[in-house]
Amino acid sequence: MKTNHEIQIVDSHMHTPLCGHAVGEPEEYVRQAAAQGIDLITFTCHVPMLEEGFSQKGIRMKDTELPLYVNMVERARELGEELGVRVLCGIEAEIYPDEGMMKRMDATIARHDFDFVLGSLHASLPIYRDWLKQHGKFTDYDIVEDYFTLLTEAIPTKRYDSFAHPDVIRMYGVVKKFEPAKHEASIRKFLQTAYDYDQCLEVNTSGLTKGDFTLHPDPIILDWATEIGNRFTIGSDSHRPESVGQKFKEVFALLECKGIKTLDYYVGRQRHTLAKLPVMPGH
Repeated sequence: MKTNHEIQIVDSHMHTPLCGHAVGEPEEYVRQAAAQGIDLITFTCHVPMLEEGFSQKGIRMKDTELPLYVNMVERARELGEELGVRVLCGIEAEIYPDEGMMKRMDATIARHDFDFVLGSLHASLPIYRDWLKQHGKFTDYDIVEDYFTLLTEAIPTKRYDSFAHPDVIRMYGVVKKFEPAKHEASIRKFLQTAYDYDQCLEVNTSGLTKGDFTLHPDPIILDWATEIGNRFTIGSDSHRPESVGQKFKEVFALLECKGIKTLDYYVGRQRHTLAKLPVMPGH
């Protein structure tokens, strides 16, 4: 098994069928990673949430399935040892403006020693849409402003190692149009706060495969983050084995053009930095 010093290419965001909207067993993801020359992968299935408004059916595993998830990843880890792929177990946690709910989530996450905790505000969930209505957020402008405000407020909690698909607010019909330039001040505040608290942002390549077919975060946000000096993790957000490492070749080229020198990943909630920006094998 490769040591941290030998790790060159990582994919730190993928799911399992337990979430209800992914296919393929974890071992299939490991085999795909090995075929692509990826050295380390991290499973980050959606954390169980006890509140009904998070729509558990078809969205996330049940609370009782969390031990099964950990066991599934452990079996994948054993295969990874045979194939030369290091397999880690992480979780994709929620961001939501109710501290009581978040503390209950904290207790769920604390039941296992996860390697990596992603923070995600899934604006398309009914519970968040209801919150927006209750607080008079109806226009695209107000919804986007609220989204980045909540992300910013989540940073000092230090619940999360990296913030997943930071502009996912643009997806799934939550707003009609997302124009980053109109929200530069609030987005820059989010980026600056992440920098101040030394927390990562995720470069999520799945944005190139759906919706407006644009990287997460949008390239203009990536420019602002690079200017500030933010650090990044990378993930394919794979929901099927063939998506592991999706679009990595072109994204690495984009990051290089923007002056980003390297990427980070987490083991045991501790950050590690790749020696250099990766290059996909054979390219």
